[in-house]
Amino acid sequence: MLKLKYIFNIVLVLLLLTSCSCEEDGDIIPNEPEIIVPSNLVLTIDIIGLDNTNPNGDGSGTIQCTATATNAVKYGFKFGNNAEIEDTDGSLEHIFTNKGTNNYLITVFAYSSTGQSISTFKSIDVYVTDSSGPQLIWSDEFNTDGAPNSSKWTYNTGNGCPNLCGWGNNESQYYTDRAENVKVEGGVLKITAKKESYQGAQYTSARLLTKGKFNFTYGTVEVRAKLPESKGTWPAIWLLGSNIDTVGWPVCGEIDIMEQTGDDKNKVLGTCHWSDNGNNASYGLESSISNASTEFHIYSMEWTETYIKIFLDNVEYYEIALNESLPFNKDFFLILNIAMGGTLGGTIDSGFTQDTMEIDYIRVYQ
Repeated sequence: MLKLKYIFNIVLVLLLLTSCSCEEDGDIIPNEPEIIVPSNLVLTIDIIGLDNTNPNGDGSGTIQCTATATNAVKYGFKFGNNAEIEDTDGSLEHIFTNKGTNNYLITVFAYSSTGQSISTFKSIDVYVTDSSGPQLIWSDEFNTDGAPNSSKWTYNTGNGCPNLCGWGNNESQYYTDRAENVKVEGGVLKITAKKESYQGAQYTSARLLTKGKFNFTYGTVEVRAKLPESKGTWPAIWLLGSNIDTVGWPVCGEIDIMEQTGDDKNKVLGTCHWSDNGNNASYGLESSISNASTEFHIYSMEWTETYIKIFLDNVEYYEIALNESLPFNKDFFLILNIAMGGTLGGTIDSGFTQDTMEIDYIRVYQ
């Protein structure tokens, strides 16, 4: 009987020890799930049609967004205050519809497989065309100081010799591409005519043109400019036919949006030139202006298949009807310059030292 009791006590102790061991095992805490946080989030935005001519896009309002991040399984895009749009590969196209140039905030979120996220954003300007009116096809706002944009402008240099000494108009200047004669400064293009001995000439100036860079047929040209005031200066904003090198002048045609004589600074001229059996034929009219040298004015032209109209501050003062016999149905290029003396410049003031034409912008619409 004592032996059975002894065995029972041993079994009881073993059971108690086993029970304690199980309770200790029950206190083991399992590993917590891993938290994954995305990193290195990069947002790239391409505005469709963006180039030097269209700094805010081609008017379609279309952008292409691309996002990349480490440990991201999906992305979310927000355009302004609109709802978030999810995308798994981080590439999304969006089209804005508000007319004109508007600023938008683009935000992107990168999400991990465990639901954690990071975000970044960019602010962009996007242009959306108004299809009901003319569209901007080329412009220069002259917002970058230094030399004129070489993707838009080239130069005539020299004095026009040997074939056209004085550029065919008995002018006195030598055209250069030096900063002393042409530069962009403070948001305007400055063409400066100077009295100085240079390459055998007594005056220097500059003549910019878009030949080989930008040519167009028909459209509206708008130029905001302030003109020189000195006697003998001959400023001009004009166009020549792009085929001038093969057919010559005046067969190529010429459109003068603005010319000003050297002895009357209270008027501007609008003129078209063409060939009459090889001879210069022209039709021009003038408009009065009292402060062309102290204030900016808008000089503009509308050119269609049937007419050319010229305006001063949006007031029309010139119109010519076009037909197939006139050379105004093909590409032309733009020119900006100041001549000295010559046919329209006349007698140069003996006290002249220098003077400047300032161009705030030039824009072409179709």
